Order: sequence, then C-alpha cells, then structure tokens
Amino acid sequence: MAIQFKDVSFSYDKYSICALNKINLSINPNQEFIAIVGPTGSGKSTLVQIMNGLLLSEVGIVKIFNKIINYKTSSAFLNNIKRKIGLIFQFPEYQLFESTVLKDVLFAFTSDINKNSNELKIKAIKILNKVGISSNFMNISPFKLSGGQQRKVAIAGILIMEPQIIIADEPTRGLDAQGYTDIMKIFKDLYQVEKKTIICITHDMNLVAQYATRVIFMEKGHIIFDNSKEFFFKTFKLHKFNLYEPKTFSLLKLMQKSFDIPFHPVYSEKEFLAYLRKFYTGGIERYDKNK
Repeated sequence: MAIQFKDVSFSYDKYSICALNKINLSINPNQEFIAIVGPTGSGKSTLVQIMNGLLLSEVGIVKIFNKIINYKTSSAFLNNIKRKIGLIFQFPEYQLFESTVLKDVLFAFTSDINKNSNELKIKAIKILNKVGISSNFMNISPFKLSGGQQRKVAIAGILIMEPQIIIADEPTRGLDAQGYTDIMKIFKDLYQVEKKTIICITHDMNLVAQYATRVIFMEKGHIIFDNSKEFFFKTFKLHKFNLYEPKTFSLLKLMQKSFDIPFHPVYSEKEFLAYLRKFYTGGIERYDKNK
C-alpha cells in the first residue's frame, strides 16, 4: 500500500480537540479515484496533509510507501514524499510563487535548472499544454490569470514532479461550468489514462457521483464511511449532513413521478441519457405506481 494509517490521531496543540481520532486507512497507489467528504472541520484537510508529509502525527503509525513517517523522518525523505504524493491546495495562489507561469511550474526544480535547463523547460511547456495553458501565457505572471487558469498552473506544478498519487482540495470550488469541466477532465485523464490514484476533497455530490470509485466520509475527526461510491449513495443519509443528492438522482426521481420512468441510480449525464434512451425504446418497463 502507498498510504497506511493505523490508529492515527492528531491535534494542532495539546489544548485543542483532536482533528483526527484513531484513523485507520489504506490507499492503493494504482488507480483509485477517492472522494473525501464531510462537514467543515471534520478533519479532511488534516488527513491529506499528513498523507503528503506536510503534517506529522505523534500518535499512531503512518506509513508512506512502506516507511514509517514521524518527527524523526529526515527532511530529505519528506521532500521525496511530497514529490510522490502531490498536494494541490484549495486556493491556487497558495501554490504560486514565481514571476512567470513557466518559472512557477519549474519551482520544484530550481536547484537543477542550470544543469537541465532546456530539458526541464520543454517538459514544463508540455505539461502546461496538457492542462490547457498555451505557450502565450508562459512568460506572464500567474497572478494575471483567471482563477481557473491559476488552478491549472498549480496542477502543472505538481504534475512536473511525476507523482504517483495526486491530492486535490476542493479542485472545482468557485469555478464556472466550463472551468469545472476543464479541471475534472484533467483529473479524469490522470486516473483513466495514466492510471494515477486521485484523492479529492469535495462537498460536490455530482463530482462524487460522476468521478469517484470510493468514498471516505469524515465527521469530527473520525472516518464514519469508507466504501464504494455505489454503496455510499445507496445507504448514506445525505440529508443528515445537508448534502444534496446528485442531479441525475433528483431528475430521475422527478421523472418517475411525472412520466413513470422507474428510478435507477445513474451517476453521470452520459449514463442518464443512455438510461432514458433505453426506456423510450422499450428496453425498460414503465414504473407501476400501484405496486
């Protein structure tokens, strides 16, 4: 396993409530798409910062790529973890430092830039193009870009380190529909094409439904659910935590009432349209209200 937590607890100081309380968790490095969900203050960000080595726990055992991580771990090894497990912050400006977009993406390689200058620059440009930032933006300040473009630059700065696991904290928050689609296409391709494990903190049930394969739900520093997306939407009481069900669920429930189309859990717009097509071509029987 790439990430293993055994009875891990964490407090920011000795007087505060535990941000994490006896967490047990295993994460595979080979192609999972995990959504971490839960109320504000439930411990989600603390959890992923320990995964990334940004925070260190004194209670319990944290293993990253089979090595125990704690306050005795060398800074060199912790820096190596940050390359293997990339963390993209909720606010991209926290991750942007340099005067130009290109320099920002190359920030992690500052010490190597003179030795491998052209090779690294070519690599950075390819990655920026991959996330949808054209060469026209390479030499301007990242702070002159839109919020969505800044987020793409922050993602590129992580991807250039070739991480095995990518963590994103609320990656679509504040984006318009096109920005949302662009960002999620990046993560979808990383998961499906490059076989990366993606860990995504989110409150968006549409994102969970369409992209996640596994859901971890946290409350008050505890993991109270860790299972498949399908089992999550089948059994979890979303309303208890003021979460809305996916729009495909809401639409099908409405259509069942209005048009006798039987409800069936579908998780994406593509599945939704395929289900309607099957119904209207006679492949699915009408819902019988008298049953």
